[in-house]
Amino acid sequence: MKARKIEDGIFWMGAIDWETRLFDSLIPLPDGTSYNAYLIQGSEKTMLIDTVEPTMIDELMSQLEGVETIDYIVSLHAEQDHSGGIPQVLLRYPDAKVIVSPKAKGMLLDLMTIPENAFMVVNDGDIVSLGDKTVEFIHMPWVHWPETMVAYLKENKMLFSCDLFGSHLATTDLYASDEGRVYEACKRYYAEIMMPFRTIVKKNLEKLKPYSINTIAPSHGPIHSNPAAIVAAHDQWVNSPSKNLVVLPYISMHSSTQKMVHHLIASLVEKGVRVEPFNMTVTDIGKLAIALVDAGTIVIGTPTVLAGPHPNIVYATCLANALRPKAKFASIIGSYGWGGKTVDILAGMIPNLKVELIEPYLAKGRPLASDFKALDGMAETIALKHKENGFI
Repeated sequence: MKARKIEDGIFWMGAIDWETRLFDSLIPLPDGTSYNAYLIQGSEKTMLIDTVEPTMIDELMSQLEGVETIDYIVSLHAEQDHSGGIPQVLLRYPDAKVIVSPKAKGMLLDLMTIPENAFMVVNDGDIVSLGDKTVEFIHMPWVHWPETMVAYLKENKMLFSCDLFGSHLATTDLYASDEGRVYEACKRYYAEIMMPFRTIVKKNLEKLKPYSINTIAPSHGPIHSNPAAIVAAHDQWVNSPSKNLVVLPYISMHSSTQKMVHHLIASLVEKGVRVEPFNMTVTDIGKLAIALVDAGTIVIGTPTVLAGPHPNIVYATCLANALRPKAKFASIIGSYGWGGKTVDILAGMIPNLKVELIEPYLAKGRPLASDFKALDGMAETIALKHKENGFI
């Protein structure tokens, strides 16, 4: 891709990654991603905001061929997909200063080869003039690393938002024109990246309110020309109460747990509770993460394997604990052959979840009428809890 003009003196640069399907060897990328860098040319100085994933540095360097001078290279975030290209950009522009937050300087010295005298540290609220354009740096620690900051171009009312408001979405659209598609990609990104820090994100959404913003340019995904919509979506994901939704990750080895899951789903639906089940042998964990954003209750379904839960269910439980959704209730269902500690193991794996544990239920062997009756009782309890908490 060639550099693309956003406004006079402001250009998108970077790389569209159509092929990668796993980010950081962890996060599924069903729609690829982009690594966005932005060039701002003022009347006196030129600034490059972020670089790209090192494997794609050749594309950025090609886009910079016609740029004679860069005075400032901004690292909004020390992670390699943002700052990994800085050493190579510095080789072409050795007099450029690398603008960083105080914590980012040490992190970048640890992560890559950058001369210490190249750094220019900015504090929260510091302003750098490019002549006819001025850029303010706003610190946002733990959104989602401790050194993160965003940049605000005052004259154009443009926010370079780093990972906040971003999405893993490879597209030729410079702007978020397909709002439905971008909304889901942004919600997935929020769930996987930002949800563990939602209380901090909440504070920083408040911090942005005094700024008049016409455009949001994130480090991944398309640019938001309707910033109010994506800010409102994040405000809802962060602040709105849990919904009337049971998220049910499960696995079944010999159909017993599957029968229990299906019965519980039917019983919950009959009582007015929405359910999203996820078979963990085939589930895209990003879809599970999206559902966890709104979950009022999480029910985990598992057979007993070697006296404990199925390993894939262990992973799903670990994921839920790491993402820290705002669910209020949790429970466990499943089956066993002769014994085990499935409930104790899973219950001990969710210390980050501030949930009330609804009495779990495991059937011995294939589920019988008495087991299905117990699941009806669990569904009744969940429905009652949802009503008491205003979910229904």
